Amino acid sequence: MRMILIIGGFLLLCCLGFFIYISTRETEEHLATDPVSMVIPIEKDHVLEMDQTTNDELIQLASPRPGQSISSPLIVQGKARGSWFFEASFPVVLIDWDGKIIAHSIAQAKGDWMTTEFVPFETTLTFTVDKDVYSDAGTLILRKDNPSGLPEHDDALEIPIVFARD
Repeated sequence: MRMILIIGGFLLLCCLGFFIYISTRETEEHLATDPVSMVIPIEKDHVLEMDQTTNDELIQLASPRPGQSISSPLIVQGKARGSWFFEASFPVVLIDWDGKIIAHSIAQAKGDWMTTEFVPFETTLTFTVDKDVYSDAGTLILRKDNPSGLPEHDDALEIPIVFARD
C-alpha cells in the first residue's frame, strides 16, 4: 500500500511538472513570435506601426501622427468611443527614450461622452526634452480611463514620436 502511494505521488508530481513545462513553453513561443508582447506589460495595449492611427476602432488619432517630429506645446487631437472616457476625460502621457515621463495631461471630450459613438477629444502637452537624452525617440500614450483599477479594463494606445531638436 505504501509503495502505491509513493508511485502515485511520483506520477502526480511528474504530471504537474509536465503541465508547468508546457505552460511555460507556450508563453515563450508566443513571445518569440510576437516581440511586442515583450515590451508592453498590459496585453491589451497597442503600439502603432508608422501607418496606423487607430486602436481596434476604439480610438482614432488625428494628431500627432506616428513617427512625427513634435515640439512643445503639443496639441493632441482625435476621437474615441465613449467607453474610452470616464467623466469626459482620460489620461495622456508623453515619455522619452528612457521611459521618463516628461509630460502628462488629461484629454477632454468635446461632446457628449456617454455614448458608444466616437467623441472628439483634445489636450495640450507642454514639455522640455533633456538635451543629453540618448535618442530623440519617444512615445505618446493615450490611456483608457479605468476608474475600477481592474487590469481587464485597462487599454492604451502608444504612438511612437520623434522629438524635434531646437
